[in-house]
Amino acid sequence: MQKKLCSIILLPALLLFLLLSLNPSRAAAEELYFTILHTNDEHGSLIPHSASVDFHPYRDNPAIGGYARLATAVNQIREQKSENGEPVLLFSAGDFIGGSPYSWLVPRGFVYEILIKHEIGYNAVVVGNHEYDYGANVLADYLLSAGYPAAHAQTVVLASNSVVPPDHPLGRHGLFRETRVIDLPNGLKVGFFGLIGKQAISYTTNHDPVTFRDQHETAGRMVAALQEQDVDVIIAITHANVEEDRELALAVPGIHVIVGGHSHDALYEPVFENDTVIVQAGSLLEYMGCLELAYDPESGLVRVRNEESETPYLHRLDSSYEMDPAIGAMIEEATEELNGLVSEMTGGLFTDVLDVVAYSDFVMPNVPPRQESPFGNFIADAMRLVTEEKTGKKAHVAVQANGSIRGTLNPGSMAHSMGKISFYDIAELIGLGIGPDGDAGYPIVAAYLTGEEIYRALEVAVILSELMGDTFFLQFSGLRYEYNPDNAILLTVPFLDLPIPSTRAVLSAEMYIGEGRQGQDDDLYVPIVRGDDQLYCLVTDSYIVSFLPMVGDMLPSLDLVLKDEAGNPVPDDELDRLIVMHQGRELKVWQTVIEYAAAQPVGSTGLPEIDSYYATPAGRIVAAWSIPLITWPVLALILMLALIVWLIRRRRLRKKRLAA
Repeated sequence: MQKKLCSIILLPALLLFLLLSLNPSRAAAEELYFTILHTNDEHGSLIPHSASVDFHPYRDNPAIGGYARLATAVNQIREQKSENGEPVLLFSAGDFIGGSPYSWLVPRGFVYEILIKHEIGYNAVVVGNHEYDYGANVLADYLLSAGYPAAHAQTVVLASNSVVPPDHPLGRHGLFRETRVIDLPNGLKVGFFGLIGKQAISYTTNHDPVTFRDQHETAGRMVAALQEQDVDVIIAITHANVEEDRELALAVPGIHVIVGGHSHDALYEPVFENDTVIVQAGSLLEYMGCLELAYDPESGLVRVRNEESETPYLHRLDSSYEMDPAIGAMIEEATEELNGLVSEMTGGLFTDVLDVVAYSDFVMPNVPPRQESPFGNFIADAMRLVTEEKTGKKAHVAVQANGSIRGTLNPGSMAHSMGKISFYDIAELIGLGIGPDGDAGYPIVAAYLTGEEIYRALEVAVILSELMGDTFFLQFSGLRYEYNPDNAILLTVPFLDLPIPSTRAVLSAEMYIGEGRQGQDDDLYVPIVRGDDQLYCLVTDSYIVSFLPMVGDMLPSLDLVLKDEAGNPVPDDELDRLIVMHQGRELKVWQTVIEYAAAQPVGSTGLPEIDSYYATPAGRIVAAWSIPLITWPVLALILMLALIVWLIRRRRLRKKRLAA
């Protein structure tokens, strides 16, 4: 009886074992499938861009991106996956505002970026550095206007390593969250959290009183908290960069997927560190990332399925995607509001964000990195010459940082748009920041420095780019100089990793004394010499000015004291009085660039035509390698040591002779 009972129990189990052994696909079916769609660094790019004038809603065109196309791409994937019961998650890795003229509406109380994300169905967004472009108070107002904290149930805003004072609106209303857990329809339990990285924090402006915890320590706590909730899959959504994401994956076990941002890397294949998959989808909605995954309940591991399904990791949002009508209607409403703002801010000079400003038969690039660029020259010239025109006073030098120049200026390339450059195309590339007036765009600042300090500023420019990369490379108008990059840092103190600047990297410097755009005539340049105490007008923006007082703190020998026209030093807390005002309004950087483009001579096209001078670099910033300064003290040390050895040997020989 017992043998029969055992047979009855064991037979089905044996048959099941044989079936699974003979049918591996049945075993694989125990995996739980899911897909992650992701974007990052959208920067308020509601409409297709690169050359916005190329866009046509019904014809093939080279304009890329836009939320209406994204919505179509997302819906296509969702429909495809729903046929197999596969859940789809959608994330943004931060910087969803800041950059595009559409984000100029943010300080005016409009919240189109996040409302569009709600409509498309994002599960989570992360707070990046550009969410703070208009200040922590404006960010709080933005989220409140978008329906938070209740809207967290729809699209959670993650800022896991951000520390907000409880009495600040961000803290008082609970506008940030640390984690979110979702039970997917297929039984999979997914938890995610969001981080802002170290480099992104260093680029963040106006974040006070928000501070930030260590990323790795925070991630460890978040992973532990999610594991306590018995989640199957843990996802970190980070606004860092690929290198920091790799460090995170190595330092903090338990993260299955990192959806990254900040560095604008288009990862056509994931990066793998241990058991962690790292992805990123470029910027400005050029791509939608698509990561197909399978979770193994037995091992707890996640594997990538894109290769077996031949699904690309990045889907380019080009004209093959139709415009989603619901999202298109929201963008039309935003455009109407933006047009009104543009008209107000330009005094009616422009009334439509897609107004054609100028014509060019060439591209103006902002690359290669850490070099003088044609578009950098155009922007710096615009700042100097338009400020000069508005104030009626000589502006000797203008400076702008590569980090504020958001890309290459591309004229239209279609039959209907050939060579045309729109207001949007320019403003998108130089429209960051906010002024004390509460309106978007960094204001122009005019300060006075001595010739000695102008020379020091060039040394600072070399040091910044060598230590901190292309973001801090400075473009100039009104001067030209040669420098040796190898002389920027004399040496680095061992163990402390402390660089010691030489302050002798600049080999020669000359100021342009002609009128108008800086030319090539050598007779119109005079040397900038050390010790010159004459005052010169330096034009820059409020963002760069905010960093200049720090130079003297770090490098006293390169101290720069900003002065007014009379030569009186301006205290750090009064720098706002150096902002250039015109007709009762702050003069914005983007305004000078657009007006400079519109003021180019009208050509055969009937439009202002950009001078071919801006097709190539103009020899303003020249890297000239020579023998590094460190060579001389090293040679001197070697000679000294050789002399000491020679003297010691000579003394020993004399002793031997005397002893003999």
